[in-house]
This record gives sequence, structure tokens and C-alpha cells, in this order.
Amino acid sequence: MVVGFGLGMTRISAPSPWTDEIVTMDVAHRTWPQLFTLLGQVDAVHGLHYLLMHLVGQVAGVSAVTMRLPSALAVAVAAASLAWVGKLLAGPRLGLAAGLLLAVMPTASRYGQEARSFAFVMAVAVLATGALVKILQGGSGPRWLAAYAVLIALLGWFNVLGLLLAAAHCVTVVVRRPPRRVVVRLLPALAAGTAAVIPLLVLGYSQHAALGDIPPVTSGTPYTFLTWLLTPGQGTLPGSLKLLLTPAALLALTVLVIRRRTAPPLALAVGAPWLLVPPLLLLGASLGQPLFAYRYLLFCLPALALLLAAAGAVLPRPGRVALGLLLAVPFAASHVAIRQQDSRSWDTSAVIATVRERAVPGDGVLFSGGRCGLMASAYPEAFAGLEDLGTTRSAAEHGTLDAVAVDEALLRRRLTDAPRVWHIDCRYLSADARRAGARTAAVQKRALAGAGGLSPAFHRAVRGVEITLYRR
Repeated sequence: MVVGFGLGMTRISAPSPWTDEIVTMDVAHRTWPQLFTLLGQVDAVHGLHYLLMHLVGQVAGVSAVTMRLPSALAVAVAAASLAWVGKLLAGPRLGLAAGLLLAVMPTASRYGQEARSFAFVMAVAVLATGALVKILQGGSGPRWLAAYAVLIALLGWFNVLGLLLAAAHCVTVVVRRPPRRVVVRLLPALAAGTAAVIPLLVLGYSQHAALGDIPPVTSGTPYTFLTWLLTPGQGTLPGSLKLLLTPAALLALTVLVIRRRTAPPLALAVGAPWLLVPPLLLLGASLGQPLFAYRYLLFCLPALALLLAAAGAVLPRPGRVALGLLLAVPFAASHVAIRQQDSRSWDTSAVIATVRERAVPGDGVLFSGGRCGLMASAYPEAFAGLEDLGTTRSAAEHGTLDAVAVDEALLRRRLTDAPRVWHIDCRYLSADARRAGARTAAVQKRALAGAGGLSPAFHRAVRGVEITLYRR
């Protein structure tokens, strides 16, 4: 727990908040009625997380740090809980190794420094698996069964795709063949936890049009998913280190399979389905509708840590040392990379710094690109005194995540009286948002060109965003 939380807090404010985190910060600023209006129209599947972040914002204020801090705590809980699960499966040595390995994995820290729900899903998944292990080991009394049902429900409410873990648990039960009385008591608890998520499933399905672009699966998706579990994407590692990291992990897992008779049997029965079943099910579903976004499966990361720890237990001492060294160098490089300011899709920090340094009261601002305008509501103090010329209703007033844009004629009239205008154009959008953003940007460029006297005086391009100041 200490190592996981310590790494999560290390330079937690350094990476610039990106699109989805800006959404979380915007939602945390909204009023309760505005929040419930939003969840009735879009993003209900993130509703529980939004409610928690709104409460955090009320208590501690809204900033990148306060919004990310709960995720860092969730990773710490996941690491400690995995140590508990490993101890239940094969004793304290495996528990300590698995928990520490999860704590130092870069992907765990990456999502421990993100204001989204994925670290919560991972923590709840580990706790639910621990409850399952207790039940399989004879703890089938009402307390553990009730805890399991509640944890499965929480898992689904944090992310409905987290319910894929229930399928992995079913495989574990089939493999272990517990006494019939255990199965008879376990299944109603699993059914009750799943049933509690049905209202969210219904509401979420009605909002499925809001799902962003997800690349289709290919033959290389399983390998790239394993690589992502070991080190997150977005160029955090050069290809040479990835070629060192992923094969080393695959080799360790292969050795574990070969020497499975000497490995802790319950660790394999729990860890292997946990790592394999959810991605395989999501791969199958994605053949029809692409859904295989890696971050949805972050809850499989503890399974990989558990299996690698089990592999270390069956390797001879020189093999354990070699595996540790092969993992250490890429892990260290990845930890450095994910803490850079521009390691996310949008370098929002650079935008905010530019506005704070160069903008003056009375300046106008135009946002183009999907949800780009939410920067102003996520950082209201930075945009105080600047008039949003491009919208008639904010996203909060509209009850969605997208503001209502003005028409071109009104925009021209607004620009006529503006001495200085900041144009902030965000990229890295979904296909639909990219098309809408292109139309908005085209309207804004025509209006700027026709406003009379406005010309570019300053330009800065950062990751995912271009900032241009027009003045007379």
C-alpha cells in the first residue's frame, strides 16, 4: 500500500490533464441539478465516479491533484488487497511479491494519476476476487457472500465492463470444483450483485451513441494488450525496451505453465481466468461493435502481477534475478515517461499557462474541437474575465458535455467588437467529434477572416492543442 500510494503521488500534478480528465473536472464544478441532468442524457456509466468526484470537489476543491488523489488511493488499496489475495492463495511470500509488483507496475501508476474511474474498478475487482477466494476456502457464511454481492455490484456501477470479471470467477469455480453447497450459496450472491447493475445497463445502453471511437481488433491486439498492461501507451517507451519487456513477461508466464505442477494451484485457477477471460470475451464482442479499449480492462492488471509473482516462485534464484532485471529497466523508463507534462493526449497545462501569462481581461476566446471548451469550466479562474464568443449555452447549461455553438452571423457580430481573440483548437478527437470540430473551426476561421482587422499575433502548438491570438 505504501509503495503503491507513494508512486501514485510522485509528480502527480506533472502530467497535463487530458480530455477525459477535463470532463471529470468540469462535472465536479457543476451543481447537483446540472450533474443529474447530465447523467440522464450522457455518461451515466460513469455516474458513480462523477458523484464521488463532485463530493471531493465540494470538500477539497477542484484541481488535477484533488481529482487524481482518489485514484492514487485506489491503486494503493488494490496493491494491498492483492497482497491479501496472494496470501490466501499461497502464503505471505507470494502475497508480498504480487502486491509489490502491482504497486511498481507503470500502468498502475499511470491510472493512479488519472481522474477517471479505472483505478477504482481495479481495486474493487481485487477485493471481489479476494471475497471469492474466501468463499471457495470455506468462508461461505452470510458475511462473505454479502460482501461478494456488494463488491460485484460496485464493480458494475464503476464500469459495466467490469462485470466481465464475473465470467472469470465462474471459470475459476468450474476449475476448482468446490462442494455443491458452496456453489449453491455463491451463485445467488453473484446473481444479486449482477442484478443490482441492471438499471445502469439499461440506461447506459440508451446512451451508447456517446461511445467514442475505438479501433477494431486485429490479430495483434492480444500482444499489444499484454504490452499495455506492462507499460501504458502513448509513446511511453521506445520500441527496443518494449521488445525487452513483453517477451520477458511472456517467457515467465510460459515457464509458469510448464512448471504448473510446482506452482500454487489456486493461484493459477484464480489468476489465469482473471487475466484471460475478460479480454477474450471483449475481443469476441468487438468483432461486431469495437469495444476493446485497453483501459476498460485495467482490472486484469492485478492478475498479471499475481501470475508473474507465481512464475517467480517456480523459477530458480538466477531466473528470478534475471526476470527482475529485465522488468526493472523498462519499468523505470516508463515511470519517468508517464510523468512528463505532455505524456497525455492534450497538454492542457500549457494552454492554461499561456492564457494566464498572456491574456488580459476583456479578451475573447473561441474553442474548437470536441469538448475543448470544457477547459474553461475545468479551470474557471484561468478564463475569468474572458468572454466565450463561440457559444450561446455552456455544456453545463445544456445538460450535456457539449456547448451550443453560435451561428456564423452572430459570431461575426461578436468578433467585430473584440480587440483580441484567443482561438484554442483541440485535436485527438473521435471521428464524429473531429467532423463536428472541423465544421466549427471552418465557421470560426471564416468569421475571423471577415471580422475586419483581426490577424494572428501569437501562435503556440502543444500536444493535441493549437493556441492562436488574433488582435487588431
